[in-house]
Amino acid sequence: MDIHTFSLRLLLVGIFMLSLSTLEATHNRAGEITYKQIGPLTFEVTVTTYTKASSVPADRDSLEFCWGDGSCQFVGRTNGNGQGVILGNDIKLNTYTATHTYPGRATYTISMTDPNRNGGILNVNPPNSDQIQFHLETELTILNGQFQGQNNSPILLEPPIDVGYVNQPFFHNPNAYDIEGDSIAYELIVPLQAVGTQVTNYSFPNAIGAQPQTINLDPITGQFSWFTPQQAGEYNIAILVKEYRAGQLITAMIRDMQITIKELNNRPPTIENVQNICVVAGDTIDFDVISNDPDAGQKIIVTASGGPLLPAGQFFAPAQFIVPSGYNTPTVTGTFRWETKCEHIQDQPYQIVFKAQDDFEDTIGASSFMVVRIKVVGPPPDEVQAEVNPGQVEVTWQSPYTCDAAPEFRGFQVWRREGSNPFTPDSCETGLMGRGYTQIAKEIIDIDNGRFIYTDTDVERGRFYCYRIVAEFAEINPAGFAFNFAESIPSEEVCVQMSRDLPLITNVTVEDTDDATGKIQVRWSKPSADDLDTLQNPGTYVYKVYRSPDLGGSNLVEVASFTSNTFAGANDTIFNDINLNTVNSPYSYQIEFLVQGNVAIGTTETASSVFLEIASTDQTNILSWNEQVPWENSDYIVYRFNENTNQFDSIGVSKDQTFSDTGLQNEKEYCYYIRSIGSYNIPGVIDPIINLSQEACGTPIDTVPPCPPTLTVTNRCLDENFSGGQYENFLSWIHDDPSCANDVENYKIYYAPATSAAFENIITLNNDNFEYFHELSLTLAGCYYVTALDSLGNESVPSNIVCLDNCPNYELPNVFTPNNDGVNELFVPFPYQFVDRINLKVVNRWGELVYQTSDPDINWNGTNLNGKLLADGVYFYTCEVFEVRLDGVVQSPMVLTGYIHLIRNGR
Repeated sequence: MDIHTFSLRLLLVGIFMLSLSTLEATHNRAGEITYKQIGPLTFEVTVTTYTKASSVPADRDSLEFCWGDGSCQFVGRTNGNGQGVILGNDIKLNTYTATHTYPGRATYTISMTDPNRNGGILNVNPPNSDQIQFHLETELTILNGQFQGQNNSPILLEPPIDVGYVNQPFFHNPNAYDIEGDSIAYELIVPLQAVGTQVTNYSFPNAIGAQPQTINLDPITGQFSWFTPQQAGEYNIAILVKEYRAGQLITAMIRDMQITIKELNNRPPTIENVQNICVVAGDTIDFDVISNDPDAGQKIIVTASGGPLLPAGQFFAPAQFIVPSGYNTPTVTGTFRWETKCEHIQDQPYQIVFKAQDDFEDTIGASSFMVVRIKVVGPPPDEVQAEVNPGQVEVTWQSPYTCDAAPEFRGFQVWRREGSNPFTPDSCETGLMGRGYTQIAKEIIDIDNGRFIYTDTDVERGRFYCYRIVAEFAEINPAGFAFNFAESIPSEEVCVQMSRDLPLITNVTVEDTDDATGKIQVRWSKPSADDLDTLQNPGTYVYKVYRSPDLGGSNLVEVASFTSNTFAGANDTIFNDINLNTVNSPYSYQIEFLVQGNVAIGTTETASSVFLEIASTDQTNILSWNEQVPWENSDYIVYRFNENTNQFDSIGVSKDQTFSDTGLQNEKEYCYYIRSIGSYNIPGVIDPIINLSQEACGTPIDTVPPCPPTLTVTNRCLDENFSGGQYENFLSWIHDDPSCANDVENYKIYYAPATSAAFENIITLNNDNFEYFHELSLTLAGCYYVTALDSLGNESVPSNIVCLDNCPNYELPNVFTPNNDGVNELFVPFPYQFVDRINLKVVNRWGELVYQTSDPDINWNGTNLNGKLLADGVYFYTCEVFEVRLDGVVQSPMVLTGYIHLIRNGR
């Protein structure tokens, strides 16, 4: 076969491949993959596509599903008697459904890839969007059915068939609904053309056109907005719909969709805004949705979608949207009505999307969307009561509870706090997190004397306890485990005072700070005369004081005692503890109370002093303190010594146990103490409770490194004429914010010859250098970063890392003349660079191998593999080039091919 025949065959192959590509040109406009779990490892999966109805030759009666476990399957179309359903506007809805059983619990990516997208999409590989595959995928995580339950993916209730118009806003909302009440979030992503592979040469729609535009996807509601398209044509976006359960991502579904923007003068309708709603289960929601159109003469159709609007077989006790059917002359008013039930209680709001569309183009015109999120919450438990009994508190509340017959009802949570927080929750405030209460019990459903009851035995004398009750709801998996919990509105608060027959420590305050003669004053309140039966507990009355040199009372030792023959005289409730090291240690105390001289009634809880520590840094002292006390400290006042007045001044208030004093002078000492303010929230006990920490000092010192510079690296690879000879990279850097680098003394430059190599410091420069030429040998590849150092040696974090690759160049001539005239005797490459080796094969017109080498210099003298001279003629070569790159020696993706004219006889 001569070379001309060979070329003709190549041409025919090319024409055949082009015709095959044309036959497979598809019509996909949008789609997504959803699933239902029908067994522990078995799923019913549906691929939904929206296609160009008029593209009959490319219609798909089946698609190939790839299940993500190494297997694939062709699945026939299942809707419209296998023919699909025409929606109007030249759009056909197609569904393909199949069942698959997985080998085990894992995360799988279900995918479908069709050969080509529509042609002419402006933001997908323009102008050849039809060469990019249309790819859908959904990531499915199979849960532990025993503990996490089964899962169905969200379904998307709004079809992606909306059109837009130049210079008018465009909107779309997929409106995902999840039957299990899982949390849903949305993200705008680059569309895919294969599993994990983004579309080639993609730009977001707002990048097309000369005028500024913005796009936005609300991550909570899924509302996509485009303000405003500037150029008519077809566009493509992809929305990632993410489903979470208990914080775990369990589904990631892509809706890939095409948007048509038309060069026509049409404005979208308007919908009056309706605020989001919270409703107590059992109440009825009733509101109007009012829509108009700014263009005279147009009619509009108003629709609504959302989980509560699904048919009764798919949603319990569904809502209604009553609105005139078809297109109507504005104003169009629809009424949304929903009689909520206890079965509707869930943590996530329900989302209703209202859509108004005009009749500008008869079947589909401009659209607007309004989102209303409705949260259905459990009612508060009623009639909460509490009664103190010896060593316990009985808390009871009304039975029956409004929603205790709902399948999702799990029981009640009991919450307690010391002291009252008499807030009134609003209509949407559920649970008690952040209100100062602690959950002490859950799933309580015990009943006594016709009331729900909980007995709190973890109580202490003298305490003032307050209780609230919260009802709990959740879905139940097949194994009986609960998931997707929801809490009711909390009940009203009920409070009780425990018997105060023991002292209460109220003060552990540092009076003097010294490492040997420090002083702490301890105070306590005597037992309540009403709670201590002095007839059963006669004198002598004794207070014993115990001390431990720490915060937690781990090594308590008796240090003092106070005695009184009568209870009325037992008023010695102050103890000054002296000769302590209050500089380096906190101290904790406990008081034991005895009657009859030696009969112990009990001890107080341990209470410690406030202990202050200081960490110094650049122009800043960072103060932190700790204490362990039985009361609740709410505020801390920070005092700093004023050397001009010899007094401590208040410089700030903190509710946390930390404070940063900034703007200080380095190398200068500053001294502080803390004043804590707290309360027992017990009637009749001193309030507020005030205590002082020890005095502590700190000296600011510069430990803060300068901010890193921003690095730029260039080399002669950017020069089209570069052909080797000068191997150096040029580095330059600047500080984006010079004020945070005003103490820079030096710069360090770090270099790694490859991405897999470790960085090494190659040079340190003083602070008047902002550029550097790095000379290398036969390579330009490498990665760099720069750090800044101050005079104390504090080194900044690395700058941005910049990596440069080599720019390999390898070209071959098409003729040489090995005729011993000293000119062009050898077949050699043109001057090349950054090439490690080659794989050159030369064949004659019959395809026989006549020469082969791996030497990039080649130096072929025109002989064959046996050293014999080859005849004049045309030879064909292929040459694989192995380049020296940043990642090592890699083969060039381009294989060189061509013809070599071997001439000996002067032709």
